[in-house]
Amino acid sequence: MHFVDAKSILSHLNGMNIYRGCTHGCIYCDSRSDCYHTPKPFEDIEVKQNAPELLEKALLKKRKKCMIGTGSMCDPYMPCENSLKLTRQCLEIIEKYGFGLAVQTKSDRILHDLDLLKSINAKSKCVVQLTLTTFDDDLCKIIEPNVCVTSRRVEVLKIMQQNNIPTVVWLSPFLPYINDSMQNFKGLMDYCLETGVHGIINFGIGVTMRSGNREYFYEQLDKHFPGLSSKYKKSFGGRYELLSPNNQQIMQYFYKTCKENKILCTPDECFSYMHDFPQSRLQNEPKPQELFDD
Repeated sequence: MHFVDAKSILSHLNGMNIYRGCTHGCIYCDSRSDCYHTPKPFEDIEVKQNAPELLEKALLKKRKKCMIGTGSMCDPYMPCENSLKLTRQCLEIIEKYGFGLAVQTKSDRILHDLDLLKSINAKSKCVVQLTLTTFDDDLCKIIEPNVCVTSRRVEVLKIMQQNNIPTVVWLSPFLPYINDSMQNFKGLMDYCLETGVHGIINFGIGVTMRSGNREYFYEQLDKHFPGLSSKYKKSFGGRYELLSPNNQQIMQYFYKTCKENKILCTPDECFSYMHDFPQSRLQNEPKPQELFDD
């Protein structure tokens, strides 16, 4: 772990990464790709120690309140958050100024901030996103070794449901010949239905590979699934998108099930929902003058 003073914290789409790199150890992680220039080794977490100060300055300059996103590249609830609490400090600032939050994680550590999530949702809007990849907890321990298993993430979804906090699930990725079966997918969909998710993001039954994450992925295949990397190389070569042979059948089932249960099921629908700030909640609220300062 190493600490830096960042120059800025919010992207042009109001997303932020408080940490760079990750210790969850997911064997397929796209964020390892060289194109993102994340730390090498990837487990050497870069901590933006001035993130709360940068966020507060950025929010004070906003002319309109909006949704703030975090977790798209690196999980905001890695073990280091237990002591550093930078994510919590940023959530406190978001809550203080009445902005919305769309947070993505695989970790049950998010429950440490349930009080803030509830308050943000009461004032504006909070959307919690969790990633589910496999119904089998034993397999989860192999492909996502250093984070809580799927069944625990489902408990988190249930807690959010009980507290009226909307959730979006990322069903992704599906590794050919590992977790790309219809049986696995139906098990995950049952979890989504059981926990009343508002939307599901799914880009297809497959996984993407680029320089940086491909090499790590194949090393892990050789370690945990001997012989499978050779099958991958023969089936997919150097392709970016590695689609499962079960893609068409499973995606038909996915869209049909979502439509029947009124679940948002296209990336555009889900992203629009998460970016949409509920202006109606502001109609009767006084607007802090400082939010309009240049």
